[in-house]
Amino acid sequence: MAGPPYRPLDAQVIPRFAGIRTFMRAPHVTDLAGVDAVVYGIPFDTATSYRTGPRFGPEAIRSASALLRPYNPALTVNVVDALSIVDYGDLPVSPGDTERTYAQVEEALAPIVEAGAFAAALGGDHSITLAELRALARKHGPMALVQLDSHGDVWDQYFGQQYFHGTTFKRAVEEGLLDAGASVQAGMRGSIYGAQDLQDARDLGFTVLSTDELRDLGPVAYGELVRAKVGARPVFVSFDIDFLDPAFAPGTGTPEVGGFSTAEALALLRALRGITLVGCDVVEVSPPYDGPGMVTALAGATVVYELLSLRALQ
Repeated sequence: MAGPPYRPLDAQVIPRFAGIRTFMRAPHVTDLAGVDAVVYGIPFDTATSYRTGPRFGPEAIRSASALLRPYNPALTVNVVDALSIVDYGDLPVSPGDTERTYAQVEEALAPIVEAGAFAAALGGDHSITLAELRALARKHGPMALVQLDSHGDVWDQYFGQQYFHGTTFKRAVEEGLLDAGASVQAGMRGSIYGAQDLQDARDLGFTVLSTDELRDLGPVAYGELVRAKVGARPVFVSFDIDFLDPAFAPGTGTPEVGGFSTAEALALLRALRGITLVGCDVVEVSPPYDGPGMVTALAGATVVYELLSLRALQ
């Protein structure tokens, strides 16, 4: 067969407003033969601390992704020519039980990781990333993290719980899933409980950039910093939609003003060209709080597309 065996529907035959909602209108397939990239949902938001709703994130991102087209002119790559992409559907979750959900996600992800397919998750709250990292680390070992977020998510516990959307990356370092010294957290902003909230991430070994520091760096210098930090290591990119200012992404659980525009975010993602990307997620899209036109869901879908484009360049 010439070209990737799995391709999106042809918009010249079936209009973009028609058809079953899958990511980028790729086929819903669970047979991994001939698959390069798997997009899957984790509709879980039990571990949120303020506004719920990310359980509906995968559905909304898929719907918004119908607008995406094959060729990325900014990165000069045709994503669907380079990658055989499928929508794997949603992984099983257990509402109200974070640790059981982790076990379910790890089990469901195992065949995808073993098949060597690139795994792109649609969240879900940020707690789900720990299960993804566990599954990927079994194959790749400790990874470098590139996190674009307004919160570091390195608390030790919250409401007495060690597995929460604000504790994810502390647990990941403790479990040996991440090489913190090769990892960069960027976009930190907003009020916090104390200066130690930011220092805790640095004490773990992360390079931490506030929103102001990241703006001062700009995309080119940010990309250079990340590449210098991660080197040839396998990289996981985690994009929390609250990295964006709520003017551009109102549909999220813990919005923080003073954030980035979608244009700025895309430039920062494109500046990551050259990293060895092995997995990614986009989390905390909460459709109940989204604005007219599903602007947050569209932003989330476009971020996934840009990350797939980076993978396609590999």
